[in-house]
Amino acid sequence: MDFSNLHYYVPTPKAIKPRVMERDLIVYGATPAGITAAIQAKRMGLSVAIAEFGKNVGGITASGLGASDSGAKEAIGGLSREFFQELGKYYGTDEQWTFEPKAAKYVFEKWLKDYEIEVFFSQHLEEVKIEHGKINEIRMEDGTTYKGAFFIDASYEGDLMAKAGVSYFVGRESNATYKETYNGIQFGHPHHQFEKWIDPYVIEGNPSSGVLPGITETNQETLGYQGQGDHRIQAFNFRICLTKNPDNRIPFPKPPAYNPERYALLLRYIHAGVWDAMNLHTLLPNGKTDLNNYGGFSTDHIGMNYEWPEGNYQTREKIFQDHFTYNLGMLYFLANNEQVPQMIRDEVSEWGLAKDEFVGTGHWPHQLYIREARRMLADYVMTDHNCLGELSVEDSIGIASYQMDSHHCRRLMIDGRVYNEGDVEIPISPYPISYRSIRPKAEECINLLVPVCLSSSHIAYGSIRMEPVFMILGQSAGAAAALAHQNNTTVQAIPYEQLKKQLLDYGQVLEWDHSIEDDPILRMKETFGKQ
Repeated sequence: MDFSNLHYYVPTPKAIKPRVMERDLIVYGATPAGITAAIQAKRMGLSVAIAEFGKNVGGITASGLGASDSGAKEAIGGLSREFFQELGKYYGTDEQWTFEPKAAKYVFEKWLKDYEIEVFFSQHLEEVKIEHGKINEIRMEDGTTYKGAFFIDASYEGDLMAKAGVSYFVGRESNATYKETYNGIQFGHPHHQFEKWIDPYVIEGNPSSGVLPGITETNQETLGYQGQGDHRIQAFNFRICLTKNPDNRIPFPKPPAYNPERYALLLRYIHAGVWDAMNLHTLLPNGKTDLNNYGGFSTDHIGMNYEWPEGNYQTREKIFQDHFTYNLGMLYFLANNEQVPQMIRDEVSEWGLAKDEFVGTGHWPHQLYIREARRMLADYVMTDHNCLGELSVEDSIGIASYQMDSHHCRRLMIDGRVYNEGDVEIPISPYPISYRSIRPKAEECINLLVPVCLSSSHIAYGSIRMEPVFMILGQSAGAAAALAHQNNTTVQAIPYEQLKKQLLDYGQVLEWDHSIEDDPILRMKETFGKQ
């Protein structure tokens, strides 16, 4: 299997005659948010270009996340809803909410072609030039320069935002920071936890033998306390497209740098009687699945991504390759290692990589699932008070409707057993997202919008960070940039009522007014009220 093209970062040489691109709007990142931002701005008369770090469009949506966490479908409007309708046309239905990676790629590429939006690939941001709080141009590693009146950072990492000097946060705030309930260190949540007492030591019961691979913390003094803030972020993985179809199935190959010892903890868990590492297969069309993390030990590479948000490109490449080797290695291990029970090996061997997906990268997804990186600190910070319906905003640019969802942030040992820490899954009421949360403070930058790494606490971001919501926020950012350009003003100064009208005209859903039957929080309150 050829994985030579599977990279996060490959350095690009300086061009002999670097290009200079001048547009009304420059979008950094051909993620779903970047694409919808560009389309909306183009609809409203702006000239647009997208500078994409990698070699593909569509972010994680076109890289394996075919079972998109959509929450309440009634809350999804505008281009985000049109995306699922376009998928419906692709599959011959009205709307399609699960999809193959190549189908998502087809829709995004069709949109870009239909709207005549240029995308420039392998654009590694190197420098941002600012004058009087305004970005004038951004320069890439190969020397290409992009000049624009407005900029949108639609990357998963927030690199443009950071290089522009905009304030941001990485990690988990303490509950005390915003008087939240579900932020910071989280013990006691049962989700994706080890169901059995699993000994962490290489030789069971012998601390002097060291701990098994994958256990990141062993010092009891660093455990912390419930709700304490820290630098940690939730785990990453690849969303892996698998199939059982023998005509389209490629057996799991042994990855480079394969080390079966990495899965000793998983093997011990299996021998304890728990086999659930591949339980979260969501069925996609044409006999494929979207494999995601499930249980105590699965595809989430817990605790191995802390350096990603602030890391340079070389650091991120190492983390990318480590996650690839870990994820593919786990599948190869389960299918081939003789210490794995034969029944499990047979079950796993029924699956394989899909031959007709990701043909340029060895049939493996090209995008790592960056669940969380930097988050802007703007005039308004979305918190769990918004998610729980305790606070609302008057400047809605879209609705979030998925539960507060943080994956584990670390794997440690407590009193001689293995324990995962950080997973939170809390129902929410669909709620509006503030326009103020996607624009920087005026004193920091007046011509930048940030629809992905927006201003949000860690746990509220766990609800907002769904790809359909990013498409919604991207479209709203594109509309805001167009209005600021038309009015010859800053992104902070556009009248909200004017923005609201534009968003409604283009089909965005800005208010949630459905009945109690549609609302999990209201249902819960009603149930407890009757007891």
